[in-house]
Amino acid sequence: MPLKLNSNYDNLKPSYLFSEIGARVRKFQADNPKADIIKLGIGDVTRPLPKIVVNAIISAAKEQLNSSTFRGYGPETGYDFLKVAIIAEYKANGVTIAADEVFVSDGTKSDIGNFGDILAADNIVAITEPAYPVYIDTNIMSGRKVITLPCTEENNFIPALPKERVDIVYLCYPNNPTGTVLKKAELQKWVDWANENKSLILFDGAYEAFITDPDVPHSIFELDGARTCAVEFRSFSKMAGFTGTRCGYTVIPKEMEKLNKLWNRWMSTKF
Repeated sequence: MPLKLNSNYDNLKPSYLFSEIGARVRKFQADNPKADIIKLGIGDVTRPLPKIVVNAIISAAKEQLNSSTFRGYGPETGYDFLKVAIIAEYKANGVTIAADEVFVSDGTKSDIGNFGDILAADNIVAITEPAYPVYIDTNIMSGRKVITLPCTEENNFIPALPKERVDIVYLCYPNNPTGTVLKKAELQKWVDWANENKSLILFDGAYEAFITDPDVPHSIFELDGARTCAVEFRSFSKMAGFTGTRCGYTVIPKEMEKLNKLWNRWMSTKF
């Protein structure tokens, strides 16, 4: 009997967006070696890691030399010392979270891509357009129906609330790739909509560190009702130059007990 493959992958574009952009840039550079190129592909850090980070990595590596400081396998959902620091950062913005609501990982992209494992394939998904490729590609891989929410100059790149039934919506603010933000009142509309419709918001906050406007929330959990409808993904790649070094985390409030427990089980098994 021939091996059966996941036929949903047939619905993907042949190449991952950033891989295709990278290949085209390399070819153009080879053909035009003197060209001054502005790259619009995958984001990366052009400066080295801060000295304090490099020294911490070296110190941690040296701990592995001695049996008294050797760590081995860490806790499935992250070391307590990092969770304490994450909780303190949220508290500085007026948000209280608990250690068992924080799940440390190797980055936001991984978590967003894997989170669909605990969600049923017949959920209907809404994704802003344009959007980070992992949102739509991973849902196509899972066979979910996807609708797009246009973000254009006409609507100031702010999507309208879905008019049809949607189970899951992906929001990224500050937004990749448009750079737009949602102020508190605008994001509150999404939280209220999600609670009214029993929908789930998957909130990508990878660019939170760049927020300077006090009316733009650093976390979706600053808003009333968000703890019953939202999951937040955060990354150290943008705030600390960790592209390639890989560290991020996901916050799932215990008000959504089933999701919290299922993601804990996923992390314990697969991560």
